[in-house]
Amino acid sequence: MLSRRDFLASSAAAAGAALLPRIAQAAPEVEPLFKISLAQWSLHRAFFSKGADKLDALKFAEISTKDYGINAVEYVNQFYKDKKKDEAFLKDLKKVADDNKVTSVLIMCDGEGALGDADEKKRQQAVENHYRWVEWAKFLGCHSIRVNAQTGGNGTREEKAKMAADGLRKLAEFGQKHQIGVIVENHGGLSSDGEWLASVMKLVDNKFCGTLPDFGNFGTYDRYKGVDELMPFAKGVSAKSHDFDDKGNETKTDYRKMMELVVKKHKYHGFVGVEYEGGKLSEPDGIKATKKLLETVRAELAKG
Repeated sequence: MLSRRDFLASSAAAAGAALLPRIAQAAPEVEPLFKISLAQWSLHRAFFSKGADKLDALKFAEISTKDYGINAVEYVNQFYKDKKKDEAFLKDLKKVADDNKVTSVLIMCDGEGALGDADEKKRQQAVENHYRWVEWAKFLGCHSIRVNAQTGGNGTREEKAKMAADGLRKLAEFGQKHQIGVIVENHGGLSSDGEWLASVMKLVDNKFCGTLPDFGNFGTYDRYKGVDELMPFAKGVSAKSHDFDDKGNETKTDYRKMMELVVKKHKYHGFVGVEYEGGKLSEPDGIKATKKLLETVRAELAKG
């Protein structure tokens, strides 16, 4: 039987507990189906400009978050070619991203030679030309560098696949030492053939080598088929855009169909890069239109 003393003690404890302020439980933050980043190439005219509208490539991360509300960036090495060995500049570039709480996702690398060159010495040189960008990516906190599976010569598809795989494998082995991925975009030539590029990935057979499917770089190859073939190896996705209709839809790519494929079929939830390359809208308006479309499609996919 409960004594009076026990009863009073338990009653007092209950009363005291009732007087304590209730602490609201914050709802757990729900991870988005995919994250949105900004490819620096979307502003290439402004970064290459020599006029008053020229943008400072050093400030890219700041521009991304302040002007577009995008807190993740994909750099392009073409805007930093003369700074490749400049340690002070690299530190400043990282500081801009850190100060603005922007995530550095990857570096798109072009102009460093053909990783699938038929000449073995040139192929090896191309591999080594990319080393510095791997080091940049590591310092900036990126997960990968984006490269091209460029080939040359008169070999067969299969022979060129072996040469491309050789260059990519060697670079991926260097990337692995730094825990940096080497990812290949469908970017013209044989690389715009999804089946061919997927076969190259299988030949490389290194988890640090993957793909960056781009919606718009397939030429006459079926873009949905190509993305489907490349997604099993994807470590990033590039949402290429050119023009939009009066409803805000991209005119060349059905983003709903494409993102259904990317998110639902292939369970991809990483970064999807805004890469506007059109001419009808200004670069800022094209970026905003692409971002808005991705956000709309993401919300629709989350509901369904």
